[in-house]
Amino acid sequence: QVQLVESGGGLVQAGGSLRLSCAASGRTDRMYYMVWFRQAPGKEREPVAGIRWRSVDSTYYTDSVKGRFTISRDNAKNTVYLQMNSLKPEDTAAYYCAAKLGVVFTPEVTQYPYWGQGTQVTVSS
Repeated sequence: QVQLVESGGGLVQAGGSLRLSCAASGRTDRMYYMVWFRQAPGKEREPVAGIRWRSVDSTYYTDSVKGRFTISRDNAKNTVYLQMNSLKPEDTAAYYCAAKLGVVFTPEVTQYPYWGQGTQVTVSS
């Protein structure tokens, strides 16, 4: 098992930046695919960005964040980051870090057995 803890959320004005962190503990020696999901009020949880925990980088970005968000990992610190630039009000949501065994991205929420508690991002206009 792996445990995930997010941090870095907050309130920011449109056009600003935030960096989210997802600290992993437990069985960090296994091959996982790590994904940042987000969920806005009244909407379904959606994948935002993903990355392989180890091995060759293979990243995923949803179209609405391409060019603005960057996902990265630091295996020495057992942490995955989401750098969010040029934030928009529509990026407002609770952001969750999730993991599944394997190296292939899938958008289905049910395929991710490991989740953090979430961190709130609010972008004001």
